[in-house]
Amino acid sequence: MEAVPARARAYVACTIVGALLCLLPLPDTRTPWWAVALLAALYACCEQAAARRRFAGTFYPVLLAGAFLLPPPAAALVALPGVLLSRVEQRPRQVRRIWRAAQLVLAVWAASRVHWSLGGRDAVVASDFPYVLVPAGAAVLTFCLVLTALDGGIRALAEGVPLSRAWRGLFVRSLAPVAVHGLAGLMMAVLWRSPYGPVAALLVLLPMCVSWWAFAQSHRERAAHQATIRALVQAVDIKDEYTRGHSERVGQASMMIARELGLDDERTEVLRFAGILHDVGKLGVPTRLLRKDGPLTPEERRVIELHPEYGHEMVRGIGFLGEARAAVLHHHERLDGSGYPYGLVGVQIPESARVVAVADAFDAMTSTRSYRRARPVALALEELQRCAGSQFDPRMVTALVRALCRHGWHPSVTAQEQPHVPQPAAPVADRPRAHR
Repeated sequence: MEAVPARARAYVACTIVGALLCLLPLPDTRTPWWAVALLAALYACCEQAAARRRFAGTFYPVLLAGAFLLPPPAAALVALPGVLLSRVEQRPRQVRRIWRAAQLVLAVWAASRVHWSLGGRDAVVASDFPYVLVPAGAAVLTFCLVLTALDGGIRALAEGVPLSRAWRGLFVRSLAPVAVHGLAGLMMAVLWRSPYGPVAALLVLLPMCVSWWAFAQSHRERAAHQATIRALVQAVDIKDEYTRGHSERVGQASMMIARELGLDDERTEVLRFAGILHDVGKLGVPTRLLRKDGPLTPEERRVIELHPEYGHEMVRGIGFLGEARAAVLHHHERLDGSGYPYGLVGVQIPESARVVAVADAFDAMTSTRSYRRARPVALALEELQRCAGSQFDPRMVTALVRALCRHGWHPSVTAQEQPHVPQPAAPVADRPRAHR
């Protein structure tokens, strides 16, 4: 528990107490315990299957079927065995496991309570379509709302994220997949109560399992792509020793800008990848040019200026990168058209490239290189603001300034100190070796 802030521990404790209260009073003798046991075992099997395939997810149809079939305290019990026996990768493992159990108990209990209070139990027994959809829909909304509210709260308290940002878009992003799971859970419940019984209800899970498997395959493919990205970045760092760690820091600064602009989590992640991969094309540039201490000849500069196109060719086949590919190609373009490789002007430059350009210049100025000292963050920001409108997008510069004023600059990978000569750095707009 030492790694968890005190306020987050208190929040988790209150959630656990609330979950325990939801299990009281204990279900009476009229509760179909065989149904509770069967659903709990089925849910536990799904959790174990997901753990073996290292797929992060929860099979909500079983939990929601329990909410539609069982009284609230009994429905809440369905989640406990599967969650408490599930594998947890991140530490503190025990705290995370208990937190997830309490969270699901509260969500299932609330969904079941809403469903039963709206007469959903009788509608399920009578297979009363379309009325059965009304209490089921309300239960699914409640289930999703409780989960996202608790998720946003723990994120705000454990990570120090403002509540408005922690909850932003969380419910909307979660609602669609939970609604699909809820529909499957409702079909399970209706078939369970039909003359065909539980065996027919279990058949509903087959198409869900297939789609879940397909999603898991996609998840593993994404993980493989990320491993490829890490390998490419490590290769660049080894080849260009003067900028080691630069890619990760540009990715971090790009992410800060994206968050300040209010972009959603998916686009923010893509822009982080764009920052990380922006210089991957250096793998196609001769090492002697990247490590040359003296001034570059015009021919040598033209060779180095090919690296955005090399990089674009390298990443164009990685489908999930999306607009990050455009950032790799265009991050050396300038608003006034003096950049390369195509001399794009103003809004012709993709937004992702304008974000990475600012992040790239900021880290280049605040890192020590063989040919100059690192600038203090404040001076680097002043230089970015001076060049805003000609070289950089003022909106992106302002976003970086705001983000750094709010959070400071604490890169996860720090600049490696290199021998340097004691001379002042040239301005961003006209330094001779900028953005190699």
